[in-house]
Amino acid sequence: MEKNFRMIVISAMLAAMTAVATMIIKVPTIGTNGYVNIGDSVVLISAWLLGNPYGALAAGVGSALADILLGYASYAPGTAVIKFLMAFVFAIVCTSLIKNHIPRIAAIIISSVIAELIMIAGYFVYESTVLGYGLAAAGSVISNSIQGGVCLVLGNVMITVLSNVRAIRSVRDGSL
Repeated sequence: MEKNFRMIVISAMLAAMTAVATMIIKVPTIGTNGYVNIGDSVVLISAWLLGNPYGALAAGVGSALADILLGYASYAPGTAVIKFLMAFVFAIVCTSLIKNHIPRIAAIIISSVIAELIMIAGYFVYESTVLGYGLAAAGSVISNSIQGGVCLVLGNVMITVLSNVRAIRSVRDGSL
């Protein structure tokens, strides 16, 4: 019971951090109503640190909250699903690769690339269908690719640094 409570608290903290990271640097994109941000770096950290389902929930809730607070409520449902899937798949792929003796850093990088590809494809599908932009949504692919690349590097650097913090390792290893 106490461990579940701690995981919920850490998830809530990471959701808040995801929202803040998403909101702190916001560069509007041309062609769609979206924006480039660094929130995906915390999405990756959430997935790495907590795994599923806690990391995925923190990623989805925090990212959608940022959309709502920034006035992009039409994006919030899509963002919640896309960021949840990013973190969910990251955690599954990373765990699987490590279990198959892939070096930890390589597993994290591969998982991050897959997660960012989910983001790019997810927003294209959401904008083109749900938001009704059609092929004009292709304009967001470039800006989302830039965001994905920046967040992939930033997130992986932060994961590497956080890996050396004893308190973080205890959360990651499940010993809280």
